[in-house]
Amino acid sequence: MERKAFVYTELQASVPFSDVPWGDLNKAIAAETGFLDKTWLSGVNTHSVGGLYSFDSIEGALHYCTHFFPALARDFGVAQTTRVFDTSATAEASADIASPHFGGKVEQEPGAFVYTEIQVSLPFGKVPWREQNPLLRENAGLISKTWLSGHGTDSVGGLYAFDTQENATAFAIDAFPKIAADMNAAFYTRVFDARVAEAASRGLNSPYYL
Repeated sequence: MERKAFVYTELQASVPFSDVPWGDLNKAIAAETGFLDKTWLSGVNTHSVGGLYSFDSIEGALHYCTHFFPALARDFGVAQTTRVFDTSATAEASADIASPHFGGKVEQEPGAFVYTEIQVSLPFGKVPWREQNPLLRENAGLISKTWLSGHGTDSVGGLYAFDTQENATAFAIDAFPKIAADMNAAFYTRVFDARVAEAASRGLNSPYYL
């Protein structure tokens, strides 16, 4: 099935990933209408729990965000964040920077992920990704980026794969703020440990692992 939407989620909880009942959750998530894959995300220093998911339709993604995930957050007794992104505009930009969601060959498994979102409303056709991708590749340890364009908002973001947590953190706290400053916009960054959630991600067909 062709992916038409991404979903980003994060629970406002501090749960070491070893305590997350991901086996049972994987079974429930895999049964959701239109679900294709998930990369689990475990917050560095925070132990927040979330993920980046692929769905075969915007409708399936929205249903997940308005039904399944709020119920999960309620069960955990915590607040939550969800975002839906339209893949139609970002496929070429993502493929150009080796996104495994769009045909990028995985030659190195990630040690960390960085999630970003800039508080702008900018149709992706106006994002200068052809100029930005070569500059992004200069960041130490960058493996790939999946560009994200907000459904209904046109926010601009991405999920970046890095070789180590150190390089991911350096990008999140040093390099990315300069990108947001150039756009004169507020922004959101998160760093996640890719290793601790590897088995759970493999269980839901994450494209980031060999």
